[in-house]
Order: sequence, then structure tokens, then C-alpha cells
Amino acid sequence: MAVGIVGWGAYIPRYRIKTREIAEAWGDDALRIRDMYLVEEKAVGYIDEDPVTMAVEASRDALTRAGVKPSEVGAVFAGTESKPYAVKPISSILIDALGLSRQVYSVDMEFACKAGSDAIINLMGLVKANSIKYGIAVGTDSSQGEPGEHLEYTVGTGAVAYVIGSSNLAAEIKYTYPYASDTPDFWRRDGSPYPVHGEGFTGEPAYFKHIMGAAKGLMDELGMKPSDFDYAVFHQPNARFPVRVAQMLGFPLEKVKPGIVVDLIGNTYNASALLGLAKVLEEAKPGSRIIVVTFGSGAGSNAFYIETTDQLPGKVKLARTIGEMLEDKVYIDYSLYLKYRRIIRMIHG
Repeated sequence: MAVGIVGWGAYIPRYRIKTREIAEAWGDDALRIRDMYLVEEKAVGYIDEDPVTMAVEASRDALTRAGVKPSEVGAVFAGTESKPYAVKPISSILIDALGLSRQVYSVDMEFACKAGSDAIINLMGLVKANSIKYGIAVGTDSSQGEPGEHLEYTVGTGAVAYVIGSSNLAAEIKYTYPYASDTPDFWRRDGSPYPVHGEGFTGEPAYFKHIMGAAKGLMDELGMKPSDFDYAVFHQPNARFPVRVAQMLGFPLEKVKPGIVVDLIGNTYNASALLGLAKVLEEAKPGSRIIVVTFGSGAGSNAFYIETTDQLPGKVKLARTIGEMLEDKVYIDYSLYLKYRRIIRMIHG
């Protein structure tokens, strides 16, 4: 049974803050910061936006592109690490917000930045088992960065949703390959408002080892090589890492650049690589071969081999594109950024 992407949708907030604006607020060298991360600006949710509202917007567009009625959806899985409730799922809110049936499997999934891709893999299993006809996988985050700490320069806000099924496919997911280990590179303890980096573990032991492990594992099992793919999309904590890991794996820049969005919206965590895939789907032609590798701290990666179909071009124009959302922006200063992030609040009376 062929299983894959029937439709997709995304949501990127309009408000953006320049990396330069943050650097000037803290007395940092803006050019040095830009050179370190290659992030020009990042998306910031408005004061009434959170991972739930963004997930709703992205899912509605995904259903529109899929041409699927809400009543046909048999499961909704949400991947996030920034739930607005400590105990209350996003997925149950989506059931009512999207008008889904009550007979749905629903769960929130967590594995740092790769839970959204885990949602896709789990839905593929349910579809193949004929337990559901369609499912919605969501990656949504309003990622945290402590004011004045370097993570603040790269963390962004956004959501993406994919309708997974076995008919009317825009792209078939032909193979997946996982790679995971206990690597303490990044964590946030309960009650702590901001995460902590395990500095020396962040790069080589975590991101690069797991991305390469998953990508090489997938290619080895399929007998494929970088030249067999038209596009390569990797998790994007900044704009340097995906380019570097692509070079290490042997992918040329022209195959990676179309899927990079972090330079304009920041690292959207569970939406990161999946937003890159959505952008690639907007320009890919039928028969394009795509490798996507997600990453989540802790640490693990999922690699996907995806091949687009003849139905792809007709679906692109049915909802707002990543390109349109990247262009639709309003810049804010650092004080508004702090207000929208609810780091500072107005006290009345």
C-alpha cells in the first residue's frame, strides 16, 4: 500500500524581529551574531497566538489541500515541546476546532524537535493497518529562549500540518529510518522557564551524529546516494548546521537551499524540518525525490525518502504557501517582542 502526504498546511506569524535588534538590546556585535548563526530574523507570535492557534491554522490548510472532509479523519497527533498547558493535550482541542469526528485517535507526542515527524510515522502505521483512512500530523512550537542568552537569537515560532493517507497522494513516503540514543545535549526541567544546552554535546555528538546516522542508514538500506535525490531537507537549529551536515553527507548546496527557512523565521522546533519540506513541495515537480531528516535533542532523528506525484502541482495553489507567508511580515522592536512573548506584562490597577 502506498502511503504518504495527501495535503499539507503551515502557519508562520506575521511579526518578525531582526537579529540585529536583539543584539543591539544586549550590546552584542550584530555582525558577529549573524555570522555565527546565519539567521537574519525570526517569527514571533502575537500575544494571542500559541502552539494551539497555529496548529489549527496549519491543519485547516492541510485539509483544504488534501480535499478531505473533517469527518474522514481518524486520528490527530500533535508534536510539540511548548504546550500552553502542562496537563491538557493540544490534539483534543484540534478535534473540536477542526470539526473532527469523536471517533478519533488523539495524542500529543514529545521528543524535543522530532515529535512531529514521529506523528507522521505513527499515522502511516495506522493507515497501513486500515485502522484509519486519514490522519493529521502536526508540528507546532513557540520555542523558548532566555533573554540575553544566545538561544534567543535563533528560536522562532511556527506550525505545520500534514494529512497522511493512501489515496490522492501529493507525495508518497516510500521509506523511513530512525536513529536514536541517550545523548544529553539540550533539556528543560519541569518548572524551569528556559532550556539549557549541554554545550559540548550539542553539535557533533547530538545533531551531526544522529542526522548522519539516520540519513546514511536510509541510503544504505535503499542502495541510494546523494545524487539520487533532487532535494535534501535537514533539521534547522540555525542556517549553518543543515548546510554543514549536507556537505558531510555529500549533498550539494543547490539541493539543500530550497528547504532552508530558519534564516527568515528562526528555529521552529517541531515545525523546523517539516516547514522546510513544505517549502520544497511548493516548487518540486512530479517525480522529485526528497530526503528529509528531522532531529530532536535527547537525541534522535527520523529520515524519510519521499517521492512526489502528478497530483502535487494542483494542490500547491489551494492554500497559502510558505513563500507567501515569508513575505507577509511586520517588523517589531525588542520591547514589543518581550511583550508578545509575555516576558514583560502590564499590571493594571
